[in-house]
Amino acid sequence: MPEREQPAAEQAGEILLEVRGLKKYFPIEKGFFRSVQGQVKAVDGVSFTIREGETFGLVGESGSGKTTLGRCIVRAIEPTAGQVYFRVPDGEEVDIAALGKSELRALRRHFHMIFQDPYSSLDPRMSVLEIIAEPIRNNKLLSSSKDIQDRVRELMEVVGLDIQHLNRYPHAFSGGQRQRIGIARSLAPNPRLIVCDEAVSALDVSIQAQILNLLEDLQEEFNLTFLFIAHDLSVVEHISDRVGVMYVGKLVEMAATDALFAEPKHPYTEALLSAVPTTDPEIKMDRIILPGEVANPAAPPSGCYFHPRCRYAQDICKSEAPVWQEVAPGHFSACHFADELELRGVEQAG
Repeated sequence: MPEREQPAAEQAGEILLEVRGLKKYFPIEKGFFRSVQGQVKAVDGVSFTIREGETFGLVGESGSGKTTLGRCIVRAIEPTAGQVYFRVPDGEEVDIAALGKSELRALRRHFHMIFQDPYSSLDPRMSVLEIIAEPIRNNKLLSSSKDIQDRVRELMEVVGLDIQHLNRYPHAFSGGQRQRIGIARSLAPNPRLIVCDEAVSALDVSIQAQILNLLEDLQEEFNLTFLFIAHDLSVVEHISDRVGVMYVGKLVEMAATDALFAEPKHPYTEALLSAVPTTDPEIKMDRIILPGEVANPAAPPSGCYFHPRCRYAQDICKSEAPVWQEVAPGHFSACHFADELELRGVEQAG
């Protein structure tokens, strides 16, 4: 299991979330009696920490397990094994993965999720007032209707929505406005941690920038901590303090954002970074095209899961799984040759 990493120098906050050896296996059932024939290892022994006030970016191709990991952390789906330690306001650490239903319900107000699709994540039968007020009522944070409505109005102003639209329904709003409604709903119970699951990927580029800037402003105003899940590395670079890279259910690299983008220590990260667009017309993109598809998590390759697609692979990569190690201060990688390879990062305009 990965060792507990040391924080980047600029991160001074206490650890808010610590994930230890988290696993999520989905059974493969076949036959009339639905007997279990195997396991899909969607998340396979992931460990990391997030500090208070930090944004931790989680990236990887589709099928890497990043969304499943985010949902396991907030218990939207049940993890198979592992611990998720969350520090509650009184300073006590609570294992989210081990809580019973009533205990979990009481703790849920401290962490929320913003979903990818602003169209399907909102109930079309509920008005904006009802949608944003729902977590306030469910957590019994306010009792009188006037207080609840005042709180909803306040949240609408915070996220940039017109309070005159309080009684409108989701179909009357654009995608960006709907995502703002989702953000206001997440802010309603005053959470400490928000998991953003591809929160801007369904929006066009101009709206993406507005939502990212809004999230940064909200983080500063309310001292929020984000787990930001995305496949677009240029978005992750803009908003994240640290980044973890996932491949077939495992973390393969983790570092401060600047260090990871400038000097990647895993060939998979190098390939992902080669696709990041640049605004400098003088820089010619030299994209690394990976052969094949993401490995099957139900039947992953032997040794390093990435070796069938890796242009640096040696015999040891086919037979031995690489050890998760700290290759530079605060920079972790799972590659046999992390210390030897000189990998290409994102070229910056001069």
